[in-house]
Amino acid sequence: MIVMGGIVGSGIFINPYVVATVLHTPTLILGAWVVGGVIALMGGLAYAELGGRMPKVGGPYAYLSAAYHPALGFLYGWGSLLVIHAGGTAAVAVTFAKYFRALLGIGGNDSAIAVTAVVILVAINCAGVRAGSGVQSFFMVLRILAIAMIVACGAWFVMRAGATGAPAIAWTPVADRPLSLALLTAFGAALVPVMFAYGGWYVSNYVAGEIEEPRKNLPFALILGVLGVIALYVAVNFIYVRVLGASGLAATETPASAAMLRAVGARGAALIGAAISLSTLGFLSAAMLTYPRLFFAMAEDGLLPAAVARVSARTRAPIVAIILQGAVTILTALLGTYEKILSYVVVMDWLFFGLTASCLFVFRMWERRVADAGETYAGYRVPGHPWTTGLFVLIAWLIALNTVYKNPLTGGTALCILLAGIPVYFLLRGRARRSGS
Repeated sequence: MIVMGGIVGSGIFINPYVVATVLHTPTLILGAWVVGGVIALMGGLAYAELGGRMPKVGGPYAYLSAAYHPALGFLYGWGSLLVIHAGGTAAVAVTFAKYFRALLGIGGNDSAIAVTAVVILVAINCAGVRAGSGVQSFFMVLRILAIAMIVACGAWFVMRAGATGAPAIAWTPVADRPLSLALLTAFGAALVPVMFAYGGWYVSNYVAGEIEEPRKNLPFALILGVLGVIALYVAVNFIYVRVLGASGLAATETPASAAMLRAVGARGAALIGAAISLSTLGFLSAAMLTYPRLFFAMAEDGLLPAAVARVSARTRAPIVAIILQGAVTILTALLGTYEKILSYVVVMDWLFFGLTASCLFVFRMWERRVADAGETYAGYRVPGHPWTTGLFVLIAWLIALNTVYKNPLTGGTALCILLAGIPVYFLLRGRARRSGS
């Protein structure tokens, strides 16, 4: 549920129309979601082995620190705190507020509703990991049901007796233009919103240190969770294309509501509005459960104030770390900068996806050095390594570079924020040494 909850947010209800504006045939549209799923699965496989080898709280922070240098691990945490997590959670919180107000037909301020939602989820997760994971599982089940509702209603619409008015899917021609560099570029551009919707499988690695039998359960959860999301995403996009047609999908910014409106009327559109509200709230629940574990791990290493590493004697939850995550999210939402920061997220996310997966090469090299002493890793291994891992690293960095190329201002700003963390790291490391931490 944590794996799927980290992936399934509001993107699947919005991003398909962006893909359809770039790719104009059903085959290419669905192909983009299948290819994106394969890339996400390759990433999930790499993170599954990493989590099994180092089942520590903090996930990528721990892998990067061990494989390369603690400074690189700190930069991951720095970028996560100020860009990836802050921008993503703040934007989703305000998205929830917009859909919540529209659903109830009430006025008011989006920021106030967003802040209230964050405060409630912070309080729940401070009550302990069981309370937080229980809420997360509840919302994830509701999100699965929401997507299943779209698929079921769309299928019923298509299968009704008589003329339904649903456009027939023309599987040929595969593409609306000859095979060329322009077509490949368009397909690459369509993968950006697809990969944004698939991102987030890594959040389970943040809580690896709190999972029972992590070498067995974490890889299983990652593989099963990513495969489950691929099935949901491909199914719902098939319904979007089948009910709305490729051109109809490209013409609406709310494909879920449009598909439900056509399938079952206004009541169905209202139901899916409620589902989207729950989906965004569920994503926030997953964020408040998992993200603070990264800052907890950094504080344990002396790279954040020691209070962030304190664990409640009663709930066993890192309360200060959870409050820090909530405070940064609230501040970003109140400043109204979430939309701008969100455009930086893809650059930072995929840069570190590639870097984190590359840690496997280092760990495998270390393993070969100690193999003669009989110290071998007996847990899950990525099939096809080093080829599958290397391909994922290459794809991740190409996505990051393509985003910088398409948005040089926002991409450059993201990299500047990242580089600004270097002097901060050495300052904090010096303080930690002087204090004997």
